[in-house]
Parts: sequence; C-alpha cells; structure tokens
Amino acid sequence: MAPRVLVSDRLSETAVQIFHDRGVEVDFKPDLGRNKAGLQEVIGNYDGLAIRSATKVTQKLISAASRLKVVGRAGIGVDNVDVPAASKAGVIVMNTPFGNSITTAEHAIAMMMAVARQIPDANASTHAGKWEKSRFMGVELTGKTLGVIGAGNIGQIVIDRARGLKMKIVAYDPYLSEERASRMGARKVELADLLRDSDFITLHVPLTEKTRNILSREALGNTKKGVRIINCARGGLVDEAALAELLSSGHIAAAALDVFSEEPATENGLFNLPNVVCTPHLGAATTEAQENVAIQVAEQMADYLLTGAVQNALNMPSVTAEEAQVMGPWIKLAGHLGDFVGQLTGEPVKATNILYDGVVSGMNTAALTSAAVAGIMKSSNPEVNMVSAPVIARERGMDISTTTQDKSGVFEGYIKLTVSTGLRERSIAGTVFSDGKPRFIQIKGINIDAAIGRHMLYTTNEDVPGIIGTLGQTMGSHGVNIANFTLGRSSIGGGAIALLYLDDRPPAGVLAELEATGLFRQVSPLEFDVG
Repeated sequence: MAPRVLVSDRLSETAVQIFHDRGVEVDFKPDLGRNKAGLQEVIGNYDGLAIRSATKVTQKLISAASRLKVVGRAGIGVDNVDVPAASKAGVIVMNTPFGNSITTAEHAIAMMMAVARQIPDANASTHAGKWEKSRFMGVELTGKTLGVIGAGNIGQIVIDRARGLKMKIVAYDPYLSEERASRMGARKVELADLLRDSDFITLHVPLTEKTRNILSREALGNTKKGVRIINCARGGLVDEAALAELLSSGHIAAAALDVFSEEPATENGLFNLPNVVCTPHLGAATTEAQENVAIQVAEQMADYLLTGAVQNALNMPSVTAEEAQVMGPWIKLAGHLGDFVGQLTGEPVKATNILYDGVVSGMNTAALTSAAVAGIMKSSNPEVNMVSAPVIARERGMDISTTTQDKSGVFEGYIKLTVSTGLRERSIAGTVFSDGKPRFIQIKGINIDAAIGRHMLYTTNEDVPGIIGTLGQTMGSHGVNIANFTLGRSSIGGGAIALLYLDDRPPAGVLAELEATGLFRQVSPLEFDVG
C-alpha cells in the first residue's frame, strides 16, 4: 500500500505534485491545520504530515496519529511541533533549514533601509497629500558601522549584502573565529564593543536561554547614541519595553522589527511610535522562499516514506533504516559527548577530533560525527540538526577531523571527543554497555564510570579531603537529591573531578554556595536530553 500524506497548511501546487509523481498518496487540505478537532479526527489515517506554522503538532495530536512516521515542516522553526513527544512516539520531525535564508536576510536589509530613510512614514505622508520634504531627513548607509549579532547562515548573507553597500561590519558570535570573520569581510568583536561602535545593529540568532533578552535594558543603554536596531530573527531577543523608552528619549534613533515577544502581535508598546517600522513576521514571506521550502519538504518526506532515507531531521541522524536500529545508542552517546563540551565551552571551537575505537569504528561514522557536532552547537543554536550542524560548523571556521582504530582497551568500542578553542583543549570519552545505555568513561584524561542523566553537576578541584562531604551536605541542605555520584582523579593530591546525577536542576544558590567554599575550580550545571 502506498504511503499517505496529509498537507494541512498551504503548500505550493508544485510540492503537492511531487508527492503524486513519487507515488505517495496525498490529501491537500490547507485549512485543516487551524481545526484542531478535525485534524485530530483524521490524523490516524496518515503516514506523513506536511505543515507550515498554522498546524500545531501537540502531544495530543501525536497520540492520535497511530500511523504517523514523519512530520515535515516547510521552514526552519519547529515551535509548533512537540519534538520530544514525536521522538518518543518514533515520529521523525524534519525541517528545511536553508530554504528561506536569502529571503530573511534581504528583509533585514530592507528594514535597515526603511529606518535609515523613514520610508514608511514618508510614504504615508505623501499618500495623505502632504509634501513634507524637510521632515524626513535620513542617513546614508555608506561608511556606517553595522553590528551583526549572530554570524550563521542568515547573518553571513546580511554581511555580504552590507559589504556591497560599503558598510563597515563588526560581528559578535561566540562560535565565529577571527579567521572566518576576516574571510567574510567582518571584524569579530565582543558584544560590548559592538554595542559601543555600531550605527546599526541587526540580530540573527535563535532564541535560547543564552540569547533571550540579549539586547537587555542595560545592553540597549550601552549602545551608541543614535543607533538603529533591526530584529528579523526572533521575538524575545530585545527588551521591548526598554527599547520603547530609549526610542522615546532619543537615545535610540529608530528600530525596525519583524518579530515580537508575543505573536500574533496585535498590541505592543512599540506600535505607533514615529521612529519604529513594524512588519508581521514577513522574514520568509517571498514567493521564492515559500516555493523552495515547500518543494524541499515534499522531496524529503517522499524519500523517507519510500526509501527510508532521512534528511534534515531534528530528532534522527541521516542514516538508513537498517543502520538506525544498531547505531541508535551510539548516536545518543555522540550527541551527549558533544553536548557536554558545548555546555562547558564559551569560546569558539576551532578544531574537533573524534576518535572511534573498536566496534564503533566500523559504523556510519559520518552520522556519529554529525551527532557529536550538533551536540557541541546545541547550547548556542537549538534549531541545528545532525545534517546542518557540520555545514554550519565549517562555515564558522571549525575544523572537523575523525580517527578510527582497532579495539585498544577493555571496551568493545568507545568514542572520544577532543575540542580545541585556541585557549584550551577539552576531551571526553564514552561507550555503550550491553544494556544499550550510553556512559561517560573519561573526562580530561581521568577515568570514570558515569551514567548520563537529565540533570547533572560537574565540578573540578584539587584532590583534597572534604569534597564528597561538601557536595553531599550542600545538595542535601537545598533539598536536591543525588541519584548517582562519580569521582575521578589524575593522581593522589592531583586534579580531580566529580559528576553528580541529580533528580532536579540545582538552584543557583547551590552553585554559589559551592563556589564560595573555595574548594572548587569549576562548578557547572549540565542538562542532557535523555528521552
């Protein structure tokens, strides 16, 4: 029986035809995504669901989708998909990470020009029969400094276009190397320097705990007087109330926003300010972008349903169906190793080497490498997946190498990840036991045996008495239960580490109290997706 796909949002006719031509049955019901009850009633009849942003793929919907194998999102954002619930149910979630990059970058450039020359207000005034030529005095872009926060795929396109406008470019991105920035025609700077020096600031980062409110009240107050702010990335990156105040005071000359902290944005303190340009999340709204992502998602879903090939999946690597069954636990391990390093490393990773030993050396190491690199980048870009991660990493100047070797120790196989930032080197190794559960077996050259839990705490210290008691007592006094406790040391009196598997994320008070003892060099909470 041919696989069956439901298209519940508006996709192009070309995309629908791709399903037909490939032998996939397709029902095109573009308004069904807004009808939660109706969608839930019929979803059990389909193997695939193709969506844009209107359809909400909730846990409740997934529970009703008894046949569903794949959800394809035509676009990059998957905020409308419960990815953990889909993963648990064995449903692959795909997106199209690069289909609308040019369109979004062009919109940012257009918004920058609009605020530089006050085009929207001038247009409205002229349509009203006024001729207020002296009122709309603008500024040139040529020679001005553009600060780009986030130099990923879209940010790089913005930099390229801005160079064509003869602007000076400074870029802030913790994962961007100075060499890569130079090749792009930008100067890598810290955020404080970018705020101080920029005439225009444009944001191109995902919304994460690290980037949320990156342009806070304090950051906005530290900008150059007369700066113009452009946000076509994600709502929540800018303190909107503070932005409104600084616009009214004249410290910030103008702002252009395509995204807002709450959408649909029908009310906002920035609305109706004379020096603000607003658009309703149009970053990806061009005919070309909509066509590109629709065609891409149709091809990816058809490939998976007919051949088992996986592309641009957020919850599964690009491996065949046969490989996935054997490699699943090793893929999780590779991701955990990368995630460990990513959560602990604040500066750009310049080089990554992954050693595959024993049985794992004969597996699909390309997929394992993608999982490890995606893990490294996860903390700064949660939208990255195992397909796009190596591409983005190389664009940011990360050198990725792998080594394979025959069995060399007591384990049938293991993976060792080593990263270099130029300032320091980090290494961690892990294996998969017969129970199929990944474990950490070495950190910083120190042998350990640590189960991997959702909430963990990593500490480093000198090997002195009292460490175990201090950790246990501090956790207990704050009501944090220790599920597992692993210690390791390089030598008697030398460097030592502890890895605690906790029931809950440790509160900030715990971390501060441990640091205040003076016993620890490093106290770092960690969180892993172990679902």
